[in-house]
Amino acid sequence: MTYVAEEIDSQPELWRRAAAQAAEATGALPRPGERVAVVGCGTSWFMAMAYAALREAAGQGETDAFAGSEFPATRLAGNRNGSPIDRPYDRIIAITRSGTTTEVLDILRKAGDRSTVLVGDVDTPAVGLARDVIALPWADERSVVQTRFATSALTLLRASLGEDLAKAADDAQRALELPLPLDPATIEQVTFVGRGWTNGLAQEAALKCREAATFWTEAYPAMDFRHGPISISTTGRAVWAFGEVPPGLREDVEATGATFVHDPAIDPVAHLIVAQRFAVALAEHKGLNPDTPRHLTRSVVLS
Repeated sequence: MTYVAEEIDSQPELWRRAAAQAAEATGALPRPGERVAVVGCGTSWFMAMAYAALREAAGQGETDAFAGSEFPATRLAGNRNGSPIDRPYDRIIAITRSGTTTEVLDILRKAGDRSTVLVGDVDTPAVGLARDVIALPWADERSVVQTRFATSALTLLRASLGEDLAKAADDAQRALELPLPLDPATIEQVTFVGRGWTNGLAQEAALKCREAATFWTEAYPAMDFRHGPISISTTGRAVWAFGEVPPGLREDVEATGATFVHDPAIDPVAHLIVAQRFAVALAEHKGLNPDTPRHLTRSVVLS
C-alpha cells in the first residue's frame, strides 16, 4: 500500500483526535467578533476557504481566506492605532503542514503578535514565527500529496466553531468503505463543484486528482457551473458535487450525457475522502505512483 493510501485510511480516528484538541486550542483561535484572515498554499488554502466561509456563516465574525502569495501585504503594514491599513485583521491564521512554505513564512514574519499557525511538523521555522501554535504532528504525513493533515486541521477548526463532529468521523469511516462512484478505467474528465464552504472542498478534490494522477479536473462554485463550464460536459465525463446542490443542476448535467455524483447522506469532508481514494485509484490505473507525483515536492521553498 502507498503512503498516501495508508494516510487516507487513518482519517476517521484522527478526526476524533482533532475534534477533542479543539477545546485545548481555544486560546489560540479567534474570539467571536474578531476580524480574521486565514492563509495557506495549495491544499491549505482550500481548507482556509472552507473555514472562512463556515466561521462567517456561524456568525463569528468577518473572515477572509487568501492564498499565501495573494495576501495584500499593506494590510499588515502597521497596527490599528498607527499607520493606516485598509482592512485591519485582529488575527492571522496560517495553515501549513510543512511549516516551511516561503509565502506563509513571509506572512508570519509580518503578522507578529496577531498570528496563529496550525502546523504538522513542529521542528520548522513557522513555529518560531507565530505567537500561537496549534501543533498536529500526529496528522503529519510522509506523502507529498496531502490528505489527512488538511482534513484534520479543518476538523479542529470546525469543532472550534461549536460543531459536533462525531457523525462526521463516523461518515469518514463509511467513506473508506463505499464503492467508488466512477470507474477510473472509463472516466475521461471530472469537474468538482461546491457551494459556500464546500467550494474549498471542490477545489481540493480537483487538486488531488491532478497531483496524484495528472488527471484532467476542474472546480467551480456550483451555481456558476452553468455559466460556461457546463460546455465541456458530455458522455464519459462527470460532475462531482459537495454539499448543497442548486435546484436543477443534476438534471442539466445529466442532459449533457455526463454523470452526476453527489452523496448528501455523508458529511462533505467525508465525501472528500471518497475523492481522495478516487485520485489514488486513477493513479494506479495509469501505472503511476501517487507517492511520487510529477514535478512536486512536499513543500515549496523559494530562494
